[in-house]
Parts: sequence; structure tokens; C-alpha cells
Amino acid sequence: MKTDPKPPQHTPYGGAKAHSYTATHWGIYEVRYREGEAVALEGFARDPSPSPIGLGMLDAVKGPLRVQRPAVRRSWLAAARGETTDTQRGLRGQEEFVEVSWDEALDLVAGELQRVRQAHGNTAIFGGSYGWSSAGRFHHAQSQVHRFLNSVGGYVRHADSYSLGAARVLMPHIVAPMDEMHTLHTSWSVLEKHTTLFVSFGGVPAKNAQVSSGGVGEHVVPQALRRLDKAGVKFINISPIRNDIDTGGAVEWIPIRPNTDAALILALACTLYQEGLHDPVFLAQHCVGFDKVHPYLTGATDGIVKDATWAANITGIPAERIVALARAMAANRTMLTMAWSLQRSHHGEQPFWSLVTLASMLGQIGLPGGGFGVGYGTTNMIGNANAKFSGPTLPQGKNAVREFIPVSRITDMLEKPGETFDYNGEKHRYPDIRLIYWAGGNPFHHHQDLNRMLGAWQSKPETIIVNEQFWTPAAKLADIVLPATTGLERNDIGYASRERFMVAMKQAMDPVGEARDDYDIFTALAERMGAREVFTEGMNSFQWLEKLYEQSRERATRAGLTLPPFDEFWQGDLLDLSVENKDVVMFQDFRNDPVAHPLNTPSGRIELFSERIAGFAYADCPGQAQWFEPVEWLGSSKAVAHPLHLLTDQPFTKLHSQYDHAAYSAGNKIGGREPITLARTDAHARGLAEGDLVRIFNDRGACLAAVRLSDDIHTGVAKLSTGAWFDPSGWRASGAGNLEKHGNPNVLTLDIGASSLSQGCIAQTCLVQVERYQGTAPQMSAYALPQMMEQALSRRAAPKANTAARSAEVTQ
Repeated sequence: MKTDPKPPQHTPYGGAKAHSYTATHWGIYEVRYREGEAVALEGFARDPSPSPIGLGMLDAVKGPLRVQRPAVRRSWLAAARGETTDTQRGLRGQEEFVEVSWDEALDLVAGELQRVRQAHGNTAIFGGSYGWSSAGRFHHAQSQVHRFLNSVGGYVRHADSYSLGAARVLMPHIVAPMDEMHTLHTSWSVLEKHTTLFVSFGGVPAKNAQVSSGGVGEHVVPQALRRLDKAGVKFINISPIRNDIDTGGAVEWIPIRPNTDAALILALACTLYQEGLHDPVFLAQHCVGFDKVHPYLTGATDGIVKDATWAANITGIPAERIVALARAMAANRTMLTMAWSLQRSHHGEQPFWSLVTLASMLGQIGLPGGGFGVGYGTTNMIGNANAKFSGPTLPQGKNAVREFIPVSRITDMLEKPGETFDYNGEKHRYPDIRLIYWAGGNPFHHHQDLNRMLGAWQSKPETIIVNEQFWTPAAKLADIVLPATTGLERNDIGYASRERFMVAMKQAMDPVGEARDDYDIFTALAERMGAREVFTEGMNSFQWLEKLYEQSRERATRAGLTLPPFDEFWQGDLLDLSVENKDVVMFQDFRNDPVAHPLNTPSGRIELFSERIAGFAYADCPGQAQWFEPVEWLGSSKAVAHPLHLLTDQPFTKLHSQYDHAAYSAGNKIGGREPITLARTDAHARGLAEGDLVRIFNDRGACLAAVRLSDDIHTGVAKLSTGAWFDPSGWRASGAGNLEKHGNPNVLTLDIGASSLSQGCIAQTCLVQVERYQGTAPQMSAYALPQMMEQALSRRAAPKANTAARSAEVTQ
């Protein structure tokens, strides 16, 4: 490997070469230059449906919301310098910041990490990183912060994801791990040739399919759906939202009450069984547990027949339509697919388990065009038939700390140190967290019941450190903010499995202000903590790129691809990894020979009844798919006071909250606030018209939004997309009295686990009321910069005073 291979950054592009490429989660973009300066981003010319999200990224990166220099909250800094013993952590979000030099900031961070490690151990450090921080595989903030913390003794980690918390725990027990299934889904080309009926629970939203974790090169979902329509495939969309699937042709919409899909699917299964339309041979050869499933369906176990009449009262779908749908499924080559959002609910395991049960009874799993999918349209990767291999991946090292939490249990962890929680058949204990180091993502976007989280965030951690690019809510609520570069300001490699292109992401511009790469930040901290060699392995960032690429070349070779040497790849900008005439059929080998190709489940077969899960003895998640009433739904008594079911979907103008401040996201807002979609009848019943400012509320909180009327949403349902930067009227938690001004729905969502099995996020289980906002609309401050105090950047902290002051505080 070359000792100093780092090429020039962006200066060559003002001459003969006028463009380079960058990769984001929502697509590849061409960077255009003028006289060596990046001046514009354009959609990738080889992408049939380039996403507009990234087109304004360059302006946002250069904009006023960048974190320009290291900054420390005033009272925390005073305590670190020995001027006081009170860091006034309750003032997070309200107090001024002081800009300091990089040397002082790094000394403070390293000193605080050492203090917490020595006083409380590494189990007191939470390595917070959640979100799609970068499409680059090396400068991926989550990998960087975890590798660094592992190099200094470890950290408390999170498990699973907000997107798939329930499914990630459930599916390995009954079929296969979710990450494995993502790359195994039957390809669109096979569906086009063989599927005759495509039934979607929750739609196939192209807005979600704009993204893949390592970058999208060729957006395929819109064209794939149109090809299926032209091939004569019949589409049925079972969803509270009509337009979350667009085929360019006819789609039958069956509106359903949110959170009742498991009841519908069980009734479809019951109909198949009652009418002898199920496949007993497939059930006997490829599944276990049907002998326990059918007594539940017929009511032999509990006296309740799970038939169409029973489900009609729960779902709002007529019984005769349910029966006809079951018959149509059995008469066609049927693909059943379910959006991830359905398992983000109370008892969220049950819709996915029910879907697997129904598909098994139809007996089409492993047949071309039949079976099931869990995520068509959720990411661009699913349904692609391109090469499957692990691309460049930064190793995170070994974590010496065993403690962890399910990702959506952050507030519980902060509020309940030492208390036990159930998870996947085991008992665990919440650690006592004193320091949070966050890099990548925005917890005040992803988490639920933000007023409750705000209270825990303000009171529990002694120190919160973030590496951040913009003054997001997470940055404003930190104690130390270190300015990090964006993907346009560094070299990296973009790639995601099953995507068509691997991209040389060449640095397009100089870092804004004093921003540094996460790798350089953590290298400097590791140096101060005696772990530089462990963290860096003696390499700079560009040497890491070459090493990770060459390692991925070996894996590509095993997958039947030949990648050129690194220098050739970097000089050529991108690689086309498409595979000609490659069809994928999920579980085809298993279907053909379940003995030779068993599943990685206890039985090697599909577990319609799981003895393992049954052995956990969880009342809220037994050994087979069942219907449970959610804690909040339109059939509950809580719907009297809060009669609208709020859906909080992924926005089409951004990925989660990334670039909410960019022009494309701003263009969808109404008066600067997020729109809430209401059925016309629900809006008219409240005297509301298009564009009206409304207050959305329940017992957990309230936020403002602007009305958008639609004929494509079920009555009794409201939709407020996620992603608005958290903008409370006050930064002290005060429940419903703390008005969120921007339209962040997570001040309303419920923060309890999906079940004792998974503890997954249940954001889609939420009831609210909507009313016209009375009075003068409050001024928004989501994009306001925090106040900065004048401070000489050369001043240095006194380490001894820092240690003494902080020790004095924690003993009080």
C-alpha cells in the first residue's frame, strides 16, 4: 500500500474536468465546477428517476446553519475551568455557547471521557449514533464513533432500529434475519413475468424507495411498478392512504383502520382454511406449528372464530370483501408485501408474523412471483437483482462493554438506571449513563414522546458531546459541539449491496469554517487518550479508503464480479456493477429442497408457531401470530377524546430530518410549518380549510401544523410526516403545555415498547385531536442559531481544575 496516496482535493475540476460525483442516501449527484469551485449539483444522468432531495444540498452545506467552530455551553465550560461546580444541565437548549479553540475542545472532551471512565467505568458512556449520517462507507459517523469508543474501552450500545425494531427481533425466530431478507427479495423482473396479483399492506411508496443506506445509483421502483402494470398485474392496496402506491394504472384501494392489519390477515387465513384453499403439503414440508395455528383461527382455543365477520368489525372492511380477497389470493400467483411501518405499532410483531402465516398457507413461498415481501418500496435496494456482496466497511473493533438497550428505549434508560427490562427472552438492566457521545443522526427526530425525552435529556447525563454539521436540535441540546464535515467536504466511497454503482466520492469543496472529518476528530481524541494506534492502525483516511476498497474487491470476486485496482477505480469515478439477466426468487432453494437448504431457524423451517418464543412466556407476544388490541386505536375508549389516528410517515422532501433546512424541504411547508393531511370530511367537521393553522394535541404534547386536504386518506386518520426540526416553545419539558411550533409529530407519539419480545418503536400507534389554532401564531425558531458569547479562542482549560470541579458536582 502506498505511504502517502492522498490526491489533490477539488482543485483539478476547474480545468479540463468539470464534474465529479458524490453519493447520498437518496442518490448519486454530479458536482459541477467553475474555476475550481463547486457551483451546482445535478441529478445523475444514468438514473431514470433521480431524487430532487439533494439538489439544494450544496447551498445548505454553505449556509448559515453550519457549526463553524467548536462550541461549549457556557455554564458547563465555567465548571470545566474551575469557575463553578454547577454545570446547570437543565439549561441545555437555552444557554449561550462559547466558541473555543480545537485544542481546548479536544482537551475538554478527552478529559471528560477519562473522568467518566475512571469514576464510573465505560458502562456509563452511551455511544449514541442513529440515523443515515453519510452514504460514504468510511466517513460513516456511526462506525467512526463506535470504533473510537471501542478503542478506549467500549460503550453502551443500542440494538435494532426505529424502522424495524419489532421485525428485527421477530423474523430470525420464524424465517430469517431482516438484513438477509433485504437482499433476497424476489426481483422486480421476476414479478413482472410471473405475478398476477400484487397485494400490498401499507403501499409501495416511491418516496421511501428514494433511499438506500450506502447510496442509490439507479432508482428502480417507479419504473418497476409501471412495468408490472403494463404486464397485466392486478394491484390491491390495503392502507389508510390511497396514493402510497403509484403504478401508472389502476389500483384497487381497500381503506383500513390503522393498526388492524393483523386482524384482517388472520381472517384471510381463516377463510383459506375454512374453504380448503390452503396448501397442506407446503405447510407439512416447509413449516412447523400449523397444528397450533388453525385451532386459533377457528376459535377452538379461545371461542372466537377469526373469520371475515369478526375482522370486519375491527378493520372496517366489509366481510364479503375479505372473503373475496382470500379467494383471489388462492386463485392467482400472488405476491403479498407489507410496509415496514406496520410493525412500528403496539404488538408490531403480529402483522409480520400474520403475513408469513398467510403466505405459508397459500403455499407460494419460493415460487417465481409468489410468496411475500417485507419492504418493497421501503428502500431502493429491495427487489434489485444487482450484485450482492459486502462493500467497503470500516471495522468497529471489539466492544468490551456488554450492556446495551433496544434503540427506542433511550428515555427509559435515562430515567430508570438499574431497572430491568425484557428483551428477546432475556432480562437486562438499564445502565447508569453519565456521558452521551453522539455522532450522526438526530435523536430529537427519531424518538417518541419528545417532551418526556427532553426532561430526561436535561436532567440525567452529566455531559453530552456531539459531532455535528449543522445547528440541529441535538446540537443545541449538547454541552460540547464539535463541527464535522459533510460528504461534499471529504473523500469517501459510496456503495450499498444490490445497488448498481460504486462511487468515488471526491472532495468537492474545502470544509466550511473549522469543520473537521469525524476520523480526524477521533484520531486527535485517541491520541490524547493513548489509543491512537488502536484507532488509526497507523493510517490516514485515504489509506483507509484504499484498504477498505481492496478488501471489498476480494468479496466481490467471490460474488462473481471483478473490480479494478483502487487507483483505477478512483481515477474513473464510478463502477457499474449491474448483472445481466439475473433473476432472484426469495427462498427458492429452500422450497425446492428444505433439507439441503434449511432456514436458520430452530427447526430449519418456517415457524408458524415458535416453541422458542412461546418459552419466553410473554403475555403480549405468544408463540404464534395473534390479534391484540393496541393501547390506542380507533376502536378504543381513548378515541373519544382523541378521535383521529395520527400516521407519521417518512417525508418525500428529505430523509428523516436531514436537510430539513434545505430549499426542497422548505418548499413543501405551509407558512414555514409542516402540513398535516386530513380527509375533507374530518376537516369540515372541525371548520377547517386548506392552509389553516391547527393545533394537534393529546395528553403527551401538542404541535402546530397547516392543513392540507385530501380525498386519498381514510376518514378518522391524519398524516403528519416526520422530519421537522424540533422547535418547542420552551426547552424545559412540560408535557402538553410545551407547544412544538414547527410540526414535529414526535411530541405526540407514544414511547412504550411494541412488546416484551422486541421493545420496538410504536410511533404509528397514536391518537390525537385537531383544532384551529386561536390567537397569533408564535414565531418559529427551528433554524435560529444559538447565542454565542464573545470569547478568546486561545484560552485553555486547566485540567486539574476541570477534574476537581466535575468531581465536586457528581458527589453532590
